[in-house]
Amino acid sequence: IVARYLEFLPKLNYPIRVGEHPNTAFGLSFAFDYALATDNAQLQTLIETRAKEFYSDDQDCPLEWEPSGFDFLSPCLEEAALMKRVLAKDEFLSWVNDFLPELNNEDFDIEVGKVSDRTDGKLVHLDGVNFSRAWSLNYIAKDLPEFNHLQNLANKHINYSLPSIVGDSYEGGHWLGSFAIYALNSVSN
Repeated sequence: IVARYLEFLPKLNYPIRVGEHPNTAFGLSFAFDYALATDNAQLQTLIETRAKEFYSDDQDCPLEWEPSGFDFLSPCLEEAALMKRVLAKDEFLSWVNDFLPELNNEDFDIEVGKVSDRTDGKLVHLDGVNFSRAWSLNYIAKDLPEFNHLQNLANKHINYSLPSIVGDSYEGGHWLGSFAIYALNSVSN
């Protein structure tokens, strides 16, 4: 998998900014965490470089457009969480102020994604968006006291969708548990 990243990332001219599997920021965040855990400096450096090339100039992410009808990722929050990983603290604070200035507001709120039909394999993705928003919000808030208020919003998203992973239909039940665990693991003690 590492070899594939090293081969593919230099070829990718534009990031993929969707709310599903191929979202570039989502994939790079997981790969970056892996690179840190395994001390793979080559992969880490490549991800840092490409993330900065893809996203450094981004401003005013349209968070109000989210979620889309069947997102399980927040393109804006996934990108912010990735940039938190690859930028120094001061650089990140400056960047996020241009990218998602609303995060600085202690009253910031986004409505949870609501599922209208739990048996629809696409519509149930919205529980996933709640979990992925939570892990991104918690990562953004990590070690930044000025963003502690985001943890409450993350908890709201987790608590909304957590009951849905038990006794749910196959369409959500076969994958939402992994998203829930990742979201729960992002909660600071």
